[in-house]
Amino acid sequence: MYSCSDNEFPQNIAFTTISNGVLSGIGKEEIPESNMVINNTNDWQDLITKMNSHSVFNNVSDNFSETVIDFDNYLILTVFLEVKGYGWEVEIVKITESKNKLVVSVEETIYINAAITQPFSIVKIPKTDKPIEFE
Repeated sequence: MYSCSDNEFPQNIAFTTISNGVLSGIGKEEIPESNMVINNTNDWQDLITKMNSHSVFNNVSDNFSETVIDFDNYLILTVFLEVKGYGWEVEIVKITESKNKLVVSVEETIYINAAITQPFSIVKIPKTDKPIEFE
């Protein structure tokens, strides 16, 4: 029988979902399609400010599970899709650690919706020095 110890790879990394949602400013937030690793409070607050800048109903960050992050111990990973019509969602579904890197697995889903939105997913992971790849 094969058993994995904590030091064997690959292994799944636990993460906390901060938010999965959409921006409704039809691109006015000026956040490009991107994957980001955020490791400091200034960049995190800048992103929150941009996300909230053209929200139609309320501040997007009002729906975040947390906004105060201990960057000495954690990193924020984000995925932003392009501005899309017909309604899309994106979600970080798995993070796998190998000996040399972390791989972030993302799922995109389309649903019927006439609104133009920009889907995003934001998670918090334990701090690492390994390179992070998004797939």
